[in-house]
Amino acid sequence: MISLDKDLQLSKKNFADFLQITLRVLDYLPNVISSSEEKNGYNIYSSHIAGNIKYIRPIKKELFISDSKNFKVHFDELERIFNRIKSKSIVPNKDKVIIDKTIYTIQQSIGAGLDLLVNPNSARKHVGNRFEELIRIIFTEIGIANDKIILQIPYDTEEGQKTYNCENDLVISPYQKVMSSNKHLDKNEIVVSVKTTSKDRMGKMFIDKILLERFVKHPQKVIGIFLNDVQRKENNNISYTLVSGLFMVYSKFLTELEGIYYLDPPPNAFKKPYSGHMKRFSELLTTDLKNLLTF
Repeated sequence: MISLDKDLQLSKKNFADFLQITLRVLDYLPNVISSSEEKNGYNIYSSHIAGNIKYIRPIKKELFISDSKNFKVHFDELERIFNRIKSKSIVPNKDKVIIDKTIYTIQQSIGAGLDLLVNPNSARKHVGNRFEELIRIIFTEIGIANDKIILQIPYDTEEGQKTYNCENDLVISPYQKVMSSNKHLDKNEIVVSVKTTSKDRMGKMFIDKILLERFVKHPQKVIGIFLNDVQRKENNNISYTLVSGLFMVYSKFLTELEGIYYLDPPPNAFKKPYSGHMKRFSELLTTDLKNLLTF
C-alpha cells in the first residue's frame, strides 16, 4: 500500500476510493492529534511532533464523523440513499443529515490529512482537486450526466483572432449525456462552480454567468457548491469568510445565480435574505435538482 501522504495527493476515480482514503485518515488522526480546542461548534486540532506544531483546518463538530466504524455505517447508508435519489424516491430529512455528514467527513478528512502530511501550497491544490472529484462522482452515483467543459470564446486582437478558455468546473445535464461542448452550452444544462470556499471566488461566478450568457446568447443556469466559509484565526479561533453583503449586491445589480449550496453553511446562510439563495448540499441532491434540470 502506498503511503498516506501520496494517497491523499492521488486523483480519486470512484466513490470506493473516497471510502478507503477517509478510513485511512480517520484511523491515522487519533495517533497524531496532540490537542484540541472548541470554538463556536468547531474543533481546532493540532499535532505536536518533533518540536513542530501543525494545525488542522476547523472541523464542524456536529458534521464530522470521527470514528471510522461509524463512518463506514454512514457511508453504506449514503450509497442506499443515492440509489433512492436515482430512482426518484422521496428522501426524508433524517437521510439529508446523513448526506451532509458523510460527504463533509470525506472532504474534511482529506483536508486534515493534507494539512498534516503535505506542504501548505501543495495541500491547498489537492484539497480543491479532491473536492471537485468528489462532487463529480456524487452526481455520477445518483445518475446525473456530467462533464468538465472548457468553453472556447474567440476574440479579435491586432495579431488576429485569439481564444479565451472559460473553464467550468462541471456541467450537469438532464439528458443521458452532456450536450454542451467547447463551442456552446445547452440551455437546459447547469454550469456548476465547485470550490472549497467562496473566499476570493464568489465574484467570479457572477461575472462568468454574465459572460457565458452573452456568448451563448441564451439564459444559462449557474450554481455554486462550496464546502464551507470558515477558517482558522490565529491558533485557537475561527473567522467566517463569506462576504454576505457583497453577495447580495452582486445578486441585485449583476445577475442572480440559480443557487448556492454548502456542506457546512455559514451562520448568515440561515438568515434572510441569504436563506433565499443559500441551502445545504443535501437540498440540491434531494429536492432542487428535480426543478433545476426540468425543461
